[in-house]
Amino acid sequence: MITVIDYKAGNLTSVVKALRAVSAHVTVTEDPEVVRHAEKIVLPGVGHFAATEFLETRGIKAAIVERIAAGVPFLGVCVGLQWLFSGSTEAPGMPGLGTFDAVCERFAEGRKIPHVGWNSLSVRGDSRLLAAVPDGSFLYFTHSYRAPVTNGTVAVTEYGGPFTAAAEKGNVMGVQFHPEKSGVTGLRILRNFVELPC
Repeated sequence: MITVIDYKAGNLTSVVKALRAVSAHVTVTEDPEVVRHAEKIVLPGVGHFAATEFLETRGIKAAIVERIAAGVPFLGVCVGLQWLFSGSTEAPGMPGLGTFDAVCERFAEGRKIPHVGWNSLSVRGDSRLLAAVPDGSFLYFTHSYRAPVTNGTVAVTEYGGPFTAAAEKGNVMGVQFHPEKSGVTGLRILRNFVELPC
């Protein structure tokens, strides 16, 4: 069972539909007690980093931390990836999960913002999430803030400079692009996550 967290900012319908397309059984919740029994967790996201405050105030963040510590696979999408970092200049003072010790920042001026459209991945290192995804694959992005490249980065995309397109540390994974809107390649990535051992 994949538990998709509803924190009033996620692209829930598309994410759930895509997960079901790769044969996942899905439940959507904002209840921390449901999260505490999750076998796998997906945190989708569209919009402002400040929306992640909901996770803190509702006790969902604490439940996520418990499940990650128990080895449960976790996938953050878009803002869900950015939340895995220490924070974002989009909402100063609002902490992220801190799996990756860096801060997300807005794209520099001089490029059209938000960054919207198809862009290629430069895959680096071994990644269970990106297994069988060829280097140079195109995925769909839409965002104004970016995560820096860190030692957890497993794929990089260039838009006014390099940024983290996918990150992975143990059972914690995140993607800046939207796999649910990225055709066959996006479904491959979701299937990889669904097929991870619990």
